[in-house]
Amino acid sequence: MSASPSAVGSAPQVPRVIAEWGAATAQPTLIAIGSLHGNEPAGVRALERVARKLAEHEPAFRGRFVALSGNRAALATGQRYLAADLNRFWTPETIARLRSGAPADHDPAELHEAAELLATIERSRGEGVTYVLDLHTASGASAPFAVLADTLANRRFARLLGLPIILGLEEQLDGTLLSYLETLGFVTTGCEGGRHDDPAAVDHLEAATWLALAGAGILAPGEAQAEVERARALNQTAGRALPAVSEIRYRHAIVPENEFRMEPGFQSFQAIAAGQLLGQERSGPVVAPFGGRIMLPLYQSQGSDGFFLSRPVRPVWLEISALLRRTRLGRLAHLLPGVSRDPERPDVLLVDRRTARWLALEVFHLLGYRRERVEGNLLVVTRRNETP
Repeated sequence: MSASPSAVGSAPQVPRVIAEWGAATAQPTLIAIGSLHGNEPAGVRALERVARKLAEHEPAFRGRFVALSGNRAALATGQRYLAADLNRFWTPETIARLRSGAPADHDPAELHEAAELLATIERSRGEGVTYVLDLHTASGASAPFAVLADTLANRRFARLLGLPIILGLEEQLDGTLLSYLETLGFVTTGCEGGRHDDPAAVDHLEAATWLALAGAGILAPGEAQAEVERARALNQTAGRALPAVSEIRYRHAIVPENEFRMEPGFQSFQAIAAGQLLGQERSGPVVAPFGGRIMLPLYQSQGSDGFFLSRPVRPVWLEISALLRRTRLGRLAHLLPGVSRDPERPDVLLVDRRTARWLALEVFHLLGYRRERVEGNLLVVTRRNETP
């Protein structure tokens, strides 16, 4: 079953379900979401391209594919969001509100978007593994890359896209859709295609979708081979000169009162030095706290992230972490000096950094935990949901 693609325009012209292919009982399932931010139409355009080509060639499926639009109301206006960022919306408080009943007419537009989107995702979930691919673009120039919550299943999924991988971004951001879906057992990854207005960004997001369809086993073997090979060549070329895996080490958070302005000319993956001038705020110059590579510099009026800094990760550490997680040694981490379990949440560890000063956050990353928050000398980490 399929749905005809539509043009990007006003909200009624962009359906929530852009396209749907494969039987409802087929497995596995891929759900691809475009334009969670309304000023990022490339995601919807990429999914519409895929839908057109599927309708034209009708390849055989052995799984199911569902293509969805994100913030339809904001997409109609070209704004990142209207009342609230739909990709910072998925907090425990908002989830409780969504689960309590349908939004009222006077509720913010994004609450209506979130309620409908979540219902569609849950309705689209397959009987086997369900993958979710979240398509984005950035306000600054960027090579395409994949982002993920660092579980072993998510790593395998992200590698299908053939792009550089960025770890740790979700630890810096509260309320992202993929972080919430991960807690529900979905296998997830995000893809940043490039700058909002760069036509190549649509190409890279389309390519990521084809590679996910083929690699996850949604398409029958050998189907749409020309599209898949073209996608693989495109993404491999885009990431060839970049680190294969990097980790976000710093986020420069901003609020409107800061009056933050990024210095012109920066692009993602650009090498920067400690102390280099990166922006200006009411309080004065903003400089890099350490050397690394800048990611997602902000060149738009909406947003709470001025920029991020990353550093490469050596492949050997990923291999070590995979081994440690498979042996489940992380479940014994509460026995380490200065580490205790949260009495109300068994998957949460409380780390007294005065006692466990040798236990850096990187150690907990190896064991399969993510940073939840830091309160003075207390580091709070949560064990990731490792989907088989």
